[in-house]
Amino acid sequence: MTRTTAEDASLLEAVAAQRRELAALLGALAPQAWDHPTLCVGWRVRDVVAHVTMPFRYPAGRFLAEMIKARGNFDRMADRCARRDGQAPPGELLAMLRQNERNPWKPPGGGLAAALTHDVIHGQDITVALDLEHLVPEERLRIVLHTITTPKSLKHFGLDLTGIELRATDIDWSFGSGAPLSGPAQDLALALCARKLPAARLQGAPAARFTASQP
Repeated sequence: MTRTTAEDASLLEAVAAQRRELAALLGALAPQAWDHPTLCVGWRVRDVVAHVTMPFRYPAGRFLAEMIKARGNFDRMADRCARRDGQAPPGELLAMLRQNERNPWKPPGGGLAAALTHDVIHGQDITVALDLEHLVPEERLRIVLHTITTPKSLKHFGLDLTGIELRATDIDWSFGSGAPLSGPAQDLALALCARKLPAARLQGAPAARFTASQP
């Protein structure tokens, strides 16, 4: 087994574990929780799960057809499909996640680390919104943090972190320089993906930029 093959096998195990844990968490939700808003603006829990499972349900031809309908705009396509597919019964969405625990799907232009990041961030979109404690193991979290601090990822989310240093309070990790933005590494990961977090989850002068406005 080559080093690259070994790394891919390890990443696939991490992806499978993440999906298995998310499925267990979703399986324990009360039915009404599936309609609860998440950190993905405009998406309920059911919509996020539909989005997470979309790669397992859309073969290349269907994906291309949906992209054509959206005139090549992936965000528009993903939003429309998540809202439409999210109408499916929760049990059906959950079964799709469980059946694809080890699916080797990779985001376009990304590898298994990007697939893990996709699942971790969207899982947190759900758990943070529902105020459920779900700790991502540090090994997985470091893969996510490495992935989302690349120039490509920062550009994708349109973040300007000039003059800000992100400091994790639960693991030895920091990124950038300047005024400290502190909090659990999982919450900092969400901030790096342009999520607005509930109040008091982050500390420091820049925290307001990454905190949701109170209703």
